[in-house]
Amino acid sequence: MNLLITTSALNVFEHMALDEVLVHSRAGESTLRFYNWTEISAVTFGYAQFISEVRRGLQANSFGGDVCRRPTGGGVVYHQDDLTFSLIFPSQERPAEIYKQLHGTVHAALTLSGLSAQVFDQKLPASAYAPSQRHTASACFVNPVENDLLLPNGQKMLGGAIRRFGTTILYQGSLQVPGARHNPAYKQALIQAVRSFLNSDLQIGPARAEWLTQAQQLAKTQYNTLGWTEKF
Repeated sequence: MNLLITTSALNVFEHMALDEVLVHSRAGESTLRFYNWTEISAVTFGYAQFISEVRRGLQANSFGGDVCRRPTGGGVVYHQDDLTFSLIFPSQERPAEIYKQLHGTVHAALTLSGLSAQVFDQKLPASAYAPSQRHTASACFVNPVENDLLLPNGQKMLGGAIRRFGTTILYQGSLQVPGARHNPAYKQALIQAVRSFLNSDLQIGPARAEWLTQAQQLAKTQYNTLGWTEKF
């Protein structure tokens, strides 16, 4: 059964942990989840990024909130007023093709909702996807990569990161437009986009208690530890 699950508010470490728990608990099925945050603001950064470079950027931006390494790649993301979500589903497709298809359906759905957007279609060198640029941690929403979505002014509005766990894909995405986190129209557009992408309906329900318990434990033993934060 493909699910759209809801949770009570979680911190950034619990959000990362719950995504990983769902990958392993619901292999072969699809799960969409919108993050419900306890923090006013938090930061996540890509799995392969260097913590020294990340901290340098956070200091430059005077950020003092919670910071967590993601299980997925990509760059530094500030979660302040964004609509953050994850999608877990089985697929044999290449990550680049998944990114293109998923963002294409989101683009169509957001356009129907009245939000003007455009697909960034420029081919970029492999170096543009590196976790570090000139000894500085890449910031996800500073420079777009192919198939990101942009506002009419060229500002990046949707980006995501993908990791493959065997035949299961974890996509973690962030929609960054003013008021995105509290605008139900954007959430509905993303739900419709995912339904179109999966060619399937989604059953709505709360996360199971055992998933949340496992996520809380994984957050304590992995995601909110120096060993994980300072992995690289």
